[in-house]
Order: sequence, then structure tokens, then C-alpha cells
Amino acid sequence: MKKILVCGAGGFIGGHLVKALLDLGHKVGAVDKKPVEAWCQLHDAAESRTLDLQLRDACAEAVRGYDEVYNLAADMGGMGFIENNKALCMLSVLINTHLLVAARDCGAGRFFFSSSACVYNADKQKSADVTPLTEADAYPAMPEDGYGWEKLFSERMCRHFDEDFGVVARVARYHNVYGPHGTYDGGREKAPAAICRKVIEAVRTGRHEIEIWGDGSQTRSFTYIDDCIKGTLLLMGGDCAEPLNIGSSELVSINGLVGIVEEIAGVKLARKYNPGAPKGVNGRNSDNTRIKSLFGWEPSTRLRDGMEQTYRWIYDEMMRAGREGKASRVNLH
Repeated sequence: MKKILVCGAGGFIGGHLVKALLDLGHKVGAVDKKPVEAWCQLHDAAESRTLDLQLRDACAEAVRGYDEVYNLAADMGGMGFIENNKALCMLSVLINTHLLVAARDCGAGRFFFSSSACVYNADKQKSADVTPLTEADAYPAMPEDGYGWEKLFSERMCRHFDEDFGVVARVARYHNVYGPHGTYDGGREKAPAAICRKVIEAVRTGRHEIEIWGDGSQTRSFTYIDDCIKGTLLLMGGDCAEPLNIGSSELVSINGLVGIVEEIAGVKLARKYNPGAPKGVNGRNSDNTRIKSLFGWEPSTRLRDGMEQTYRWIYDEMMRAGREGKASRVNLH
């Protein structure tokens, strides 16, 4: 049994990670800036605290006494949020910097940083028929402005704290993680959840149409949360000191993703395109050669299967919110 701290535990991935670590028998501390009633999941067996991890003293308080630290804390959201809040996204650099200092000073054995596929060079993502991105494609650097630059800088901080101070750091580049217990409205939601919500709203209101950002031809790979958590635990326990892709290699267009959700819902909607809305790069996919060679594993959940689980959860949440007159997001375990 280890004493493990999860930062950003009130978020989507963080909540799932806390549960996985508890299931493995570890003693888990959970920290987030949000009040616990706003967390995506709240686990009774974890020690849950509200702290602002942009503050150095808060990071020192949070890390003290823990063997390992997982940093999933960041001010972020979907493409609409990160394109319109670049400064807020970059301020997350304070979180990772102060947590690394605390890990060094408190003697934490291992440190995990959740990076993003947004670090990859934009010139390599101009075509919807994109060549899958290898870990080397982050350089020469031309990441997503704001959010991507913060992630790339923080990756380097992890590397140098490992080299200079002996903080054993592991870095994952997540590719569009989705699944149950995530944000699906409010402006920070990502494409899979947003599309599920829009389809459910269209069915409920009888207005059989859906707005799609861009022309729908842009492509992505989407990683189911269970695969994300498994890959994270493998990476944290392994010997790979370089950033590593954790992402599905199943490429789909946004139009194709809408089609999958329509099929799940049993509906066909008229599509209204919004070419002026944020849409990100034209194409992005994960090359999994490296993770397969190291661990004999890669994300394997089919997009159709993961989206059905996601759709059913969001549908149930929206129905419950409608009955209660409010959104109820916290789930006790």
C-alpha cells in the first residue's frame, strides 16, 4: 500500500483515477480547487480537500506525507474554452511548478504529469487524413497556443526536476479522453460529451437538428476513460522517462462521431454547420508504437462502445437533472 495524492481529483479523469487507486488498496488523498460538492466524483474512502494549487504553500500542504503525486490539475476545457482562455490555461504552469517543488522538498518518490496531444506541432496536423503523431513530433515546437505551450513547458519542467533533483517524473500525452462522469455542459465540455448532449436535447425538444463546429471534416482519435486510467498506471509504474502517448488510434471525423451518436440514439438530425466556431487542427491521431513496445498494450476500447456508455450516462444525468430541476454531478462511492 502506498500513500498517493491525486491533484485535480474533482475533475473527470482525476475522479476515475482516485477510484482505481482505492480499488488497488492504496491510501489516497484527493485535492481540487473546486468545493467538493462540485466534484465529478467524490469517494468516501479518500481524504478529500479543497486547496488552490496555484499557490506554493497549498502545494506544500497537499504533498506532505505522500509517496507519489499525480498532477491532473489544470484550468482547461474543450476547444471552445482553450481558444478563448489562453492566459487562464497558461496560468496552470503555476500548479505543476509548485507541485514539483513540493515533491522535491517533501521527498515524494514519483511524480506524474498529465500532458496533452495539444503539444504537437501544428504543421503536422493540417490534413484531416493525418499521419499518426509520434512522441518526437512535438519538436520543433509549435503547439496549440496557450494550453499547448503550458503543457509543453511543464513537460520540460518534469524532465529537468528528474535530471537535477531526482524527482522521478512520468509524463503522459492524453488524446481526447471521454467517458461517464465528465462535464457535458457549461462551456468546458469536449466534443464527445457535447455531441451526446446536443443529440439528447434534440430528441427531448423535438427539434431534430444539431450544430456542428467547423465543417465536420476535422478528424480526431478519442480515448475511453478506462484505457486512459490503465495507461496512466502502466506509465507511472514503468521505466519510461520520456513523454508517452496515451491515446486511441481509431481515427474519426466529427461528422462520423455525430453519426455514431445518432445511431446510438436511434435518430437522424439535420446538420447545421458553424464555420466560425473554434475547431482546432484539421487532424490528430495517436501513434502507439512506443507504448506497445514498452508495455505490450495500447488503448483498445472501440469508439462505438465507449460512446454508448458515455451517451447512456449523460442521458441519465440529464433526465435526473430535469426531474430535480438541477444538475446533480457528485456520485458517492
